[in-house]
Parts: sequence; C-alpha cells; structure tokens
Amino acid sequence: MMQCLSAKSKPIPSNERLLAFKRAKSLNNAVSISWLEQWWNKGVLSINPIKKSDYELIKKLKITSIRLPVAFEHFETTKIPIEKVFTHIDEVLKQCKVYDIKLIIDYHYGKINDNNYLTETPKVINSWLLLTKRYKKESPNLLFFEIYNEPPPINPKVWKDAAYNIVTAIRKVDAKRTLIVGASNYNSIYELSRMERLADENIIYTFHFYEPFLFTHQGADWVGDQVATTGIPFPYDVKNFPPMNPNVIGTWGENNYFQYRVDGNQQSIKDKLQIVKNWSNKYYVPIICGEYGVYRKYTDEDSRIRYIKAVRQALKNLDIPGIHWDYNSNFSIFNGPPSVKNLSDGMKEAIDYKQAKQ
Repeated sequence: MMQCLSAKSKPIPSNERLLAFKRAKSLNNAVSISWLEQWWNKGVLSINPIKKSDYELIKKLKITSIRLPVAFEHFETTKIPIEKVFTHIDEVLKQCKVYDIKLIIDYHYGKINDNNYLTETPKVINSWLLLTKRYKKESPNLLFFEIYNEPPPINPKVWKDAAYNIVTAIRKVDAKRTLIVGASNYNSIYELSRMERLADENIIYTFHFYEPFLFTHQGADWVGDQVATTGIPFPYDVKNFPPMNPNVIGTWGENNYFQYRVDGNQQSIKDKLQIVKNWSNKYYVPIICGEYGVYRKYTDEDSRIRYIKAVRQALKNLDIPGIHWDYNSNFSIFNGPPSVKNLSDGMKEAIDYKQAKQ
C-alpha cells in the first residue's frame, strides 16, 4: 500500500539525489578551458593549447575539475567530422584520468530559442546521443555532462520542456551519469530561483555569476555600449569611480552605472548568491556556480583580486562549488601564460594557493 506524505513531512532524498550532492561537491575549485567553443577560430581543431605542463599546473593549484565547453552545433553545421572533435575530447579525458581531474563536457553555443525549439532540440539530442554512447563506460564520478550552456531569454516553460527532453534522451542510453542543467536567460540566478526542478534525481543545477556585470564585463566589445564605461573599481569607491561613457546613455548600462554604488560590494555578492542557495534548499537539490570571473582588459589587478576573493569566499560560505571562467584566455587569473610565476601574490591569496616550502 502506498503511503501518503502529509504536507508537513519531509520526503527522504533518494540515493541518486544524495550521490548528485556528493558529486557536485567534488567539482569545487574548477576551471573552464576556453578553446573548443571558439567557433570563430577557424583553426581551432588544428591546435591543442593544453599541454602536460598545464595539467601539472592545474593539479598544483588544487583545481579538481575541468569544464570543457565545445561548440558542437557549429561543428555539425559546418560539416566538420565529429571524429575530429572527439579526438580532442578523448585527449583531455585521457589526461584528466592521468592527473585525477574530473571533466565536464559542456554543450556550448547552441541555437535554441522560442521560435525554433521544435527543430533545434532534436539536434542537441543527436549530439548528446553520440557523446553518451561514446563515453558510456567512463566513470560517472569522473565525467559529467552539462547539457546546454546559457539558454537565451526564452519562455521558461519552453526551456524546461527542451531540457527535460534532452535529459530523457540521455537517460535512455546512460542511467548513471550526473547531468548539469541551468535555467534560461543565460543561466541566470533569477531564472533558476523561479525554475521548478526536473523530475530526474541525478542532476546538478548550474548558474553563472558575473554580478555586478558592469564591473566584470567593463569594456567587453561583444557586449556592446552598455558596458563601455571602464576603470570601474571593486568595491565601489566614490573617489575613484569613473565618469559614465556617453555611449552608455539610453542603454540598460546607464541604470547599472548608478546602481553600482549599491551593487559593487561584497555584501551584495553574498545576498545575490543567497537567492540561488535558498532555491537549492527549497527543492533540496545540488547547485554549482558554472561560471564566474572578470574580463581582464580594462580591469585593474587589485580590483580583480578583490572580486575573485569575494566571490570565492561567498561561494565557500554557502557551500556552493565554483568554476572559474577561464584558464588561459581573456578572463584568466594569470598575468601572462598560465604558470605560478604569472600569479600575483594577491591572486595567490585570493585563490588560496599556498606554495610548498622548499
């Protein structure tokens, strides 16, 4: 006879859910390696920028996991043989096994939107079926699948339906893999806080955190005039706050500029991360910060250090694993090619790196 749970009772989480929590925790202090998602780079499949020394450095910095974004949709559309892509993923996976580093394969730059989800979702599913069949025998404690990076501003019900269909298709081939799923509006913390969890028990929910965006993306040309004001310090400092770039006027960046005196501090970071922690507690599901970081070009080193430290500390206090974007590109924590010598003393402190005494 089936027992009915009263409204006040708390259902005991399944073993699968508890395992998802455990695996989420194992992904803490991770980094994205920006490379295979660079669809604009025509020679991307002819290079392998990640050498043995990089894996050794990652291990030395106590980075537990690598997130590998891949532009599967682009490679498929441009008729590039999938085996060329798999060759690179295979090599990363091989090295991760050697160095005991976990790997997240992330489906990056898909094209699902409100108008085309009926035709685009099956394309995503087809890619995942190829991946799932290829890597089914790999340990689910080692290899994770992030089903779709940054769904656009899309009807949340449409996205939930698409996500459910992708998860269900993967499950028919691989019942054990822990999957990583985010909300719409580019893995927004606010959309995740409104999302209903999926029925699947073995899911980690992800969000991206670049708040305040005015600071983390200042001067980023791919964003546009909204972030044209540069020289913004963290935290907010009235004496050193730059005048607004005239190009910002009339964009949402104008409001963000005036809001920064409220948002540009450690407490605001804590408060915003608490929003997703509350959602996690409500549904009792594991969450992970799938991206955080600072665009380097126009941001001074001291402000970057203070911001990275503030986010990492807030994540740690809330017991939320975090993945830094990124290892070796324009959000890197290194001042130059990745190496310990290219880490400033302040950044070493921010990432809690303690060099072994000779």
